[in-house]
Amino acid sequence: MGYIGSHVSILLLEAGHDVAILDNLSNSSVVVLDRIKQITTRLPEFYNMDVRDTSNLELAFIKFHPDAVIHFAGLKAVGESVIDPLRYYEWNVMGSVVLLQVMNKYQVKKLVFSSSACVYGDVAEMPITEISCIAPTNPYGQTKAMIEQILADLVSSDQGWSVARLRYFNPAGAHISGLIGEDPNGIPNNLPPYISQVAVGKLDVLKIFGGDYPTPDGTGVRDYIHVMDLARGHLSALNYLSNESGLLTVNLGTGHGYSVLEMVKAFEIASGKKVPYRIAERRSGDVAISFADPSRAEQLLGWKASLGLNEMCRDQWHWQSKNPNGYRSSCAY
Repeated sequence: MGYIGSHVSILLLEAGHDVAILDNLSNSSVVVLDRIKQITTRLPEFYNMDVRDTSNLELAFIKFHPDAVIHFAGLKAVGESVIDPLRYYEWNVMGSVVLLQVMNKYQVKKLVFSSSACVYGDVAEMPITEISCIAPTNPYGQTKAMIEQILADLVSSDQGWSVARLRYFNPAGAHISGLIGEDPNGIPNNLPPYISQVAVGKLDVLKIFGGDYPTPDGTGVRDYIHVMDLARGHLSALNYLSNESGLLTVNLGTGHGYSVLEMVKAFEIASGKKVPYRIAERRSGDVAISFADPSRAEQLLGWKASLGLNEMCRDQWHWQSKNPNGYRSSCAY
């Protein structure tokens, strides 16, 4: 029901899969279910539960009988993880262990895991490949690296497992319908929704964390990928696991980096709105530059990003302008 999971659910349903969503609604909305039905004419099953709740998780497995799991559940804000690391280790790592234990008990051994480029840390040479050093610079990245190691150990111990570790770069955009998109609680931790909320007037000014990085304009450079391209990557990984066992690790990115100020300019063009900003101090745990080498995903999965920066900003604005207060503006609230 979260940002990425909702977009993946749409593609799964459109591909003919039966889908059950498990979510504790800590950073998502039940309104998403109706929006998914509007787009696909199909309603996924929904279980309101926490992934750390073994008993209820088992009940969902018994009722739904899944063939595979796509694991998105977790906290994902870099800055927040620096302030409250214990919460991140509890939710992300403990939650993943509980899920894996239940999957193992019910012999569901196909898993697509939502990992992150944060596992790489501050890499000296770009682009980042899957064999780049794993050296996270913040607790959020550490939790993803820990889960990745747990998955590697699990696959080594039991050849019956088929696991894909998808290292996302920076999702942006929304479904072209404008019915679903990213709707974080409070001030967004990710750049695209932060920019769009300023443009729509929900927030007054964009705070840019760091203007003195060793980049062309001093702001951080990231590999932004359209959420629909990212969603397609999950289906490609799921299809791959249908025929292959073992461990797959791939980057999901475009191979191009854009600075914060480049993103701001592109969004202003797409929206026709001015985005006021101010430069603030660097945020602990952030790196200067990060963009992917996605060639392994193309080679193994036949997957490649097809949507660019203009489409990301266009669809992000379409979602935000139709839903200025996110899902909270829906009559279902």
